[in-house]
Amino acid sequence: MIQQTRRLGGLGSDERGSASVEFVLVGVVLTVLTLAIIQFGVAVYVRNVVHDAAVEGAHRAALADTSLAEGAARTRELIGRTVGESFAEDVFARTTDDLGYPAVEVTVRTTLPLVGLTGVPWALEVSAHAPAEALE
Repeated sequence: MIQQTRRLGGLGSDERGSASVEFVLVGVVLTVLTLAIIQFGVAVYVRNVVHDAAVEGAHRAALADTSLAEGAARTRELIGRTVGESFAEDVFARTTDDLGYPAVEVTVRTTLPLVGLTGVPWALEVSAHAPAEALE
């Protein structure tokens, strides 16, 4: 009985082989954390690209000799060339009054990327405004 207790007591203080288990556990946590940070960067990148394209489209649509459809088309073109055509499906432009002055608003509803570039459709909405020009 005493022999058996000594053998079991020795197992509790034996740390052989624990380094490999520790390495795997820490490696998994660090890999998941790194991938989450990269995915956050992808989501911010897509949001910034969509916003910049909406700003460009609003400025194009606000010109005196262009239409709202041209501004929306420019926005679709920029988004399609940069992050893909699937992100440029819901783009529309309209005229508004911004601080009492005529303006153009371009709104884009697109996918919020959660895993790579796939994610929740129409979860990200971005709007941009530009003052409308007149020929007067």
